[in-house]
Formats: sequence, C-alpha cells, structure tokens
Amino acid sequence: MEKIKFGIVGVGNQGSNYALNLFEKGKIENGVLTALCDCNPVKLDAVRAKLADPDSVRFFDSYADLLESGACDAVIIAVPHELHPEMVMQALAKDIHVISDKPAGVYAKQVREMNEFAAKSKAKFGMMFNQRTNHIYRKIKELIDSGKYGQIRRTNWLITNWYRPQAYYDSGDWRATWSGEGGGVLMNQCPHQLDLWQWICGMPVKVTAHMKFGQWHDIEVEDDVTAYVEYENGATGVFVTSTGDVRGTNRLELQLEKAKLTVEGGKLLIEEYPLSNREFNAVNKDVYGKQQVTCREVETDGENPQHVGVLNAWAGAILRGEPLVAA
Repeated sequence: MEKIKFGIVGVGNQGSNYALNLFEKGKIENGVLTALCDCNPVKLDAVRAKLADPDSVRFFDSYADLLESGACDAVIIAVPHELHPEMVMQALAKDIHVISDKPAGVYAKQVREMNEFAAKSKAKFGMMFNQRTNHIYRKIKELIDSGKYGQIRRTNWLITNWYRPQAYYDSGDWRATWSGEGGGVLMNQCPHQLDLWQWICGMPVKVTAHMKFGQWHDIEVEDDVTAYVEYENGATGVFVTSTGDVRGTNRLELQLEKAKLTVEGGKLLIEEYPLSNREFNAVNKDVYGKQQVTCREVETDGENPQHVGVLNAWAGAILRGEPLVAA
C-alpha cells in the first residue's frame, strides 16, 4: 500500500481544517484524501469548492454509505462528541482504521466499550491528542520516566487562559449544552491538558472536584473547575480551569523528589536538588537549613508537529506497525 486512502467524517471547523490545511497542502505522508462525509450538504459543498481537485474525492451524506463504499482505508472522526464511540466502532467493525478527535466520548461507559472493541480489532485505532507531540511535554515525560529525579510528590496545573466570550457560546445552539456537547470547559477546551496530565503523571486514585455551572456565562454546563487528586504513591495534585478569566494563566508545576519542573510562557524550567527531602532531613542539623538549588531552562528538540505529527504517526502504524501517539 503506497498511499493510505483517508476519509474525513464531519467537515465543520476541524474536519475542514484537516481537509484543506493538512491533506490539501500535502502534509500527510503516505496518505491521500479520497472521501468526505457530512449530513449537511452546505458544509460539503463549501469544502468541495476549495479543493484543487474535487473529482479525486468522493462525497457522502451517509456514514454507513461511506463505510460500505470502499472509498477509504482509514477515517478521521470529527463529529459531535457523543457520536465518537459509536462511529469508531462502526469503522473498526468493517476493519477500517480510525482516529477520533477529542474527547473520546461523553459517557465513560461508551468509551470503555469503544476501547474494549478496539482492543479486539485488526484495524488501528488512535485518538487525536495532538499536544502529546509538543516538545515541552514530551521532554517532561522523558525526564520523569527516567527516574533521575525520583517520584512525583505534587502536581499543580493552573490553566485559565481558555477565555471565551458569550458570543462564542451563542455561535451554535449545540455549544455548552448537555445534549449537544456533553459538558463545558472539561469536555471542550481542556481534554488535551487532562490527557497530558494523566499521560505524564499517571492516573490518580481519588478525585474531588468543585464545579460551577454557568458561573461566568449564560450556559448550562461548567465554566469554572477546581479539582484535587491523590495518587497511589501519596502524591497530590490540583487542576484549575475556567473560560471566564479575561487574562488567564497557563502554568504547570511538577514537584519531584529531587527537582521541580515548571512550564509557563513556552519554556520548561528545572530546579535540581542534590538530595531528596528525606535524604536532606536525615543529615541536616540547621533549623533553617536549605539545599543549594541549580536552576536552568531545559533544552528540547523544539519540534511540535501537532495534528500533522499524530496523523503521520497513525499512517506509520498502519503501514509499518510504528507506535501511535495516543491509542
């Protein structure tokens, strides 16, 4: 197979971006766009008009028809959230490779069913968690996984720079509704950070959350969240997010036994300690004793391929069995 035949299901903002900014510009290695599907003919026509060679693409208003057509080897799911699990499983049932936009779904039960179904499938299933390709977060995971600085003791992520005005929510009747979106800032804006948080730090064993619904906007879902978590090793974490802060902050701090990692303003800083807290306490006799700390900016490879990186890795997984970015 020289070129994977890709189909895109849902050609709204994200789906049309895949078609016009990624495939149309030749950014996807070993892949060619051969099919587009949407139940809204206006959206299909809008994308069709912008394709350089629309005759090379087949257009469908039915997902079932697309899956039966043989027009593609793999599909990208870019439809409303609650449809993701069902449409993923429908593709896998036909041995068609599939990647889904975030979030994985709205209901935990459906997502578990999807993951179990995918584990038994011969086709490749991946998630579009493109922030995992970011050089800073990849470097953090590398440093933590190395074990050089010991275990995580505390995590804090303050991410309130997701400001959205009321006009944003008024732009679509599906936005910020339980029936249309399945949630608010946690479901729409923050899935990437929540994914990175667990990818880097692991899954917590206990979660306590305080959420305010329609606190800063005329909406029915959450727009202000503070969550506290506990990990199996005794570490704790706090995650704070909102779409109501006009000038918000994006700052991640990870306190390890022998270092502190801080991400803010596109930089990764590390403070290194020669001893862990327990080791220092065992030898220190000064009532106000402190360790000498070395501070520096961490060098990374600077690469941040985002959606292109995820899709190219997915193509590599299909063709050569290479690892997926997020499965």
